[in-house]
Amino acid sequence: MGRMRKNTHMVLVENVRIGGNAPVVVQSMTNTDTADVAATVAQIIDLAKAGSELVRITVNNDESAAAVGRIRQELDALDIDVPLVGDFHFNGHRLLEKYPDCATGLAKYRINPGNVGSGEKRDEQFNAMIEMAARHGKAVRIGVNWGSLDKQLVARMMDENAHSANPRDADQMTREIMVASALESAARAQAAGLPAERIVLSCKMSGVQDLIAVYRMLSERCDYALHLGLTEAGMGTKGVVASTAALSVLLQEGIGDTIRVSLTPEPGGSRTTEVKVAQQILQALELRSFTPQVIACPGCGRTTSTYFQQLAQDIQDYLDASMPRWRSQYPGVEQMSVAVMGCVVNGPGESKHANIGISLPGTGEQPAAPVYVDGVKTVTLKGEGIAAEFQQIVETYVQEHYS
Repeated sequence: MGRMRKNTHMVLVENVRIGGNAPVVVQSMTNTDTADVAATVAQIIDLAKAGSELVRITVNNDESAAAVGRIRQELDALDIDVPLVGDFHFNGHRLLEKYPDCATGLAKYRINPGNVGSGEKRDEQFNAMIEMAARHGKAVRIGVNWGSLDKQLVARMMDENAHSANPRDADQMTREIMVASALESAARAQAAGLPAERIVLSCKMSGVQDLIAVYRMLSERCDYALHLGLTEAGMGTKGVVASTAALSVLLQEGIGDTIRVSLTPEPGGSRTTEVKVAQQILQALELRSFTPQVIACPGCGRTTSTYFQQLAQDIQDYLDASMPRWRSQYPGVEQMSVAVMGCVVNGPGESKHANIGISLPGTGEQPAAPVYVDGVKTVTLKGEGIAAEFQQIVETYVQEHYS
């Protein structure tokens, strides 16, 4: 799997490589009160087990900063080695200095150049955080957000644009300011002693076309590793579709080294959904493989029975439940494809294209389900035990082909 990647600096965040020739990294963020150590540790574990390779936590006050060291210790005791990223706004310079365990327990600091201070304090406080990162060998993400742009930079660039012979419109200027904020901040970070190999940039916007445009500009003007994400993506299908639309265009163009899907969870919903969506984006683009894929038809008038839908769900659940065991025992299994089809129209053909496929009988068809393994029909299943028998065929295939 691969794509035409834009060459970027390789950034090492503990055991995770970002940029260069490394695979695109999946990130997520907790929504617990970081000061609640037990709740935060539990959510980090859930996110890490779901496949998040970096987890960002809010560090916004003394209590949360004081908790970071204990959170890291508890995770280490449980052999959860996922690197933690501290999300700082307004007071990060003070918290990192006051709480040494926070400064050392985090693998990366996220700094928003629009929220580090104003006037003379801006550069002073920004440099303090950069110097702390350099001292401890930490990476930094300079994360620009269009909801919190540096007011001084906005005023300066808007004034320059107003006096230009060919002034740009407001949308164009917002994008220019975003890119300028990221690049000027990165230059300041390097001047303060942080090498380019420890800098990741992001320019997050909530509009799909805006995000695509600003990252195209950013990627043309620098070689820093880039973090992608549509900020405030929203809830449910809206958030999933918008994030997928924006990130897929950029990733296909070779732009982006790490991604996060910023979904608002449904009431009672799991935070891990954003991890699964990010993985599916990368897997659909054939950039990475995380779990075997179930190919299943949507159903039509030929498939008035819902049996094949239930079987498809059972197979997906079985694959998901088996992956923790398979991942360690059977390398490469994540690239396996399984087809569960509902009638004779596309069933046999689609089943032949998958590693393992089953073609269930549609309405009025003979009550038999042929199974294909690597394109060859091997058996026809009948009766009430089709699901269990098919799962055993899958298990046997995994053991024989990926050991």
